Amino acid sequence: MKMNNLLPAAFAALSCIMASQALAHDPRSGTVTPKFREAIPNIPGKSLVTVEVDYAPGAASQPHTHAKSAFIHANVVSGRVESKVNDGPAHIYKAGEGWSEPPGAVHSISRNASQTEPARLLAIFVTDTSETKLTFPVKQN
Repeated sequence: MKMNNLLPAAFAALSCIMASQALAHDPRSGTVTPKFREAIPNIPGKSLVTVEVDYAPGAASQPHTHAKSAFIHANVVSGRVESKVNDGPAHIYKAGEGWSEPPGAVHSISRNASQTEPARLLAIFVTDTSETKLTFPVKQN
């Protein structure tokens, strides 16, 4: 098999794994859909990854952190999303607004701010290419 045939196959397999992880979550959490993964040609060892997070009305993600190397920018596509990163204040972002998360950040609040309308965000990661798992739960005290 040629090398340029392996990359799409690897991405498809990774997408299936990530999607199956999302399906195993509590239905009141966000649904994560992989959208894009590609090595950054001029930054060896780094990849650009995007995922879409859909929140049903009232849905929330559990507190979590991301891959150790991940720098993230999240942008709300529709609805309103409440977010709290590290010791910063909780903030409600509306469509067109966003925030960033430095590597190692704890995302203690990530939820739909509405009990009646859905919300969607796009998360854009710059991460080490070797890191394929993007999200890890944070143990609560």
